[in-house]
Amino acid sequence: MFSNVLNLLFPSQCPICNSPSDKHDHNPFCSECWSSIKRYTGPACSICGLPAPSPVTGICGECLRKKPPFSKILCYGIYDGALKESIHLLKFHGIKRIAKPLGSLLLELRPGNYDAIVPVPLHPKKLKEREFNQTALLGRHLSRVLKIPLLLDSLVKIRETKLQTEVGRTGRLGNLKKAFAVSGNLAGKRLLLVDDVITTGATVSECSSVLIKAGASDVAVIALARSMPKY
Repeated sequence: MFSNVLNLLFPSQCPICNSPSDKHDHNPFCSECWSSIKRYTGPACSICGLPAPSPVTGICGECLRKKPPFSKILCYGIYDGALKESIHLLKFHGIKRIAKPLGSLLLELRPGNYDAIVPVPLHPKKLKEREFNQTALLGRHLSRVLKIPLLLDSLVKIRETKLQTEVGRTGRLGNLKKAFAVSGNLAGKRLLLVDDVITTGATVSECSSVLIKAGASDVAVIALARSMPKY
């Protein structure tokens, strides 16, 4: 009832179908479009979470060739449809209220017990432009529900980089080299690194590597979406 009252006071149009939003919990999406966001349950690499073409895939070739610094990546869904639109509304249009329902999707992944939650950071210049870090908002919701500390300043971005979409696949790791640093004592801590979208995994790989070098005993990654590979 409270959700319905809020929706009447703050009406909006669903960005997918243009129907009126009917529930404040996932405003501005209507219930039908929000329910179209599905968890990916198909075959995937057990380490990096990369969707695989075969159900017998255990570990992908990339992870077999070079073991990643993170122990695993948990992703909710494929970067498409209503999930993609909701991430865009949060990230590029400042619809911060959508962070809570998106964070609730992450909770469905049952990430487990960790000593702290660490969001992938933005460079201070980018943070000033955007005025918020979307991964920090997601991490805050996880922190409140799981009762795990949220470390906002332990991982920082010290070098401004090009957008990952602006560089080729092979140049993405190089684009991020020495871009992140650790502040504070993380020795022996098991960390949950929060991101919004995983494409090649270069960002979370570099962040995880820096955290491990700083003394973290384990880094697992949790993200809302994974880009579908082209086979």
